[in-house]
Amino acid sequence: MKIKITISLLLIVLMASAFIHHQPPHKLTYLKLVIPKGWPQPPTNIFATNPLTEEGFQLGRKLFYDARLSRDSNFSCAGCHQQFAAFATYDHDFSHGFNNSFTTRNAPGLFNIAWQKELHWDGGVNHIEVQPLSPFTAVNEMATTLPEILKKLKADTAYARLFKNAFADGMINSQHMLKALAQFTGSIQSYNSKYDKVKRGEDSFTVSEALGYKTFMASCNSCHREPLFTDNSFRNNGLPLNRKWMDKGRMTITGNLADSLKFKVPSLRNISLTFPYMHDGRLVRVGKVIDHYRNGIDTAQPTLDILLKKRIAISDQEKVDLISFLLTLKDDVLTHDPRFKQPN
Repeated sequence: MKIKITISLLLIVLMASAFIHHQPPHKLTYLKLVIPKGWPQPPTNIFATNPLTEEGFQLGRKLFYDARLSRDSNFSCAGCHQQFAAFATYDHDFSHGFNNSFTTRNAPGLFNIAWQKELHWDGGVNHIEVQPLSPFTAVNEMATTLPEILKKLKADTAYARLFKNAFADGMINSQHMLKALAQFTGSIQSYNSKYDKVKRGEDSFTVSEALGYKTFMASCNSCHREPLFTDNSFRNNGLPLNRKWMDKGRMTITGNLADSLKFKVPSLRNISLTFPYMHDGRLVRVGKVIDHYRNGIDTAQPTLDILLKKRIAISDQEKVDLISFLLTLKDDVLTHDPRFKQPN
């Protein structure tokens, strides 16, 4: 009798093993990053060790909009990076954070990150997958810890399903969470503005826009290089030091005096949506930004970019036309794309 029971148990184990062995492999829907015609290849493949999938994207999308990722469950990534503002903070110089605090830099628009080797105004983050760690843990932003975030995620059955869909082992851990967020944010792209349509032969500039484009190419394209409208370099553009924050930019990261007051050149794409401007949001209107380059640059600064030593000569009419052109960089497709909206 014992032999029969043993044989029966052995058969059950073997059948179970065979069933598990023949389970279909974990299915993923792979996606590709769009490289628009005429654009350069990204400097690095941000998805080289984190393949972009629909399942990972959707998990990252839910995480991006989930305020429970902050200490008091009041602040999500989307709280500072709003889709209708090209994933910047609309109409605020600094963003709200935990315990009625504020950030100390203006939130940049999150788009075309795949073409950036360094992130943040000072380039202090060099990989998209670790970028969220800064706002997660900053006491004036989300003010939380990874263990606390994971505790909340593991208590939610919806996340158990989403993590299982996105990753073969289904584990809810920090590595998978950061990879999913990278898949979502790394997929946010802006390449459907009027400017892009003109370049594709689908539209045409007005007379003023065309003249503004000519001025842009002559006076701005050296740093705000098309089609990304940034060269992703760090430059001192002659702004006086903000005495309240004493923010010296890139020097904070490198410790090199030659990097004092150098900040990352921002993209001008969606400039009509990402105001106020500069690293500390001190300039509210595009016209004020142009005026800074015409007559506001502090030429005595030792680290001032060499291209700005003589400021930039732009007439009043050229200023008007330049603004007309810059407005063509607004991407309504990005700001209304349902794939990037908050999930139900």
